Amino acid sequence: MKDSLHRYIHHVRPGLMKTEHDVLFVNNRGNPLSDRGIQLIVKKAGLQAQLSKPLHPHMLRHSFATHMLDNGANLRVVQTLLGHENLATTQIYTHVTIDKIKSEYQKKFPNI
Repeated sequence: MKDSLHRYIHHVRPGLMKTEHDVLFVNNRGNPLSDRGIQLIVKKAGLQAQLSKPLHPHMLRHSFATHMLDNGANLRVVQTLLGHENLATTQIYTHVTIDKIKSEYQKKFPNI
């Protein structure tokens, strides 16, 4: 990943840039990548991967938050990374973690 990002920054991006700006990811015209552009890229990746459901950027965000919490990240850290002002907004992601905890508990203690 580090090598890919380095190659993009130093070799691909400069060839796309038409005007100077500080946005890292640009479209094929050198303009900042728009929300819609990101949606199209993610949708295309989902189709190429032959996923059973359409892929959306929010799914990646949700997966990121859930995996962070599942692996012990502090809720406040996840809140900061997601840019949520209110902790209650971030707590929405904990429901999946709680479901995982219940599932793991049932595996270890099926008779309880």
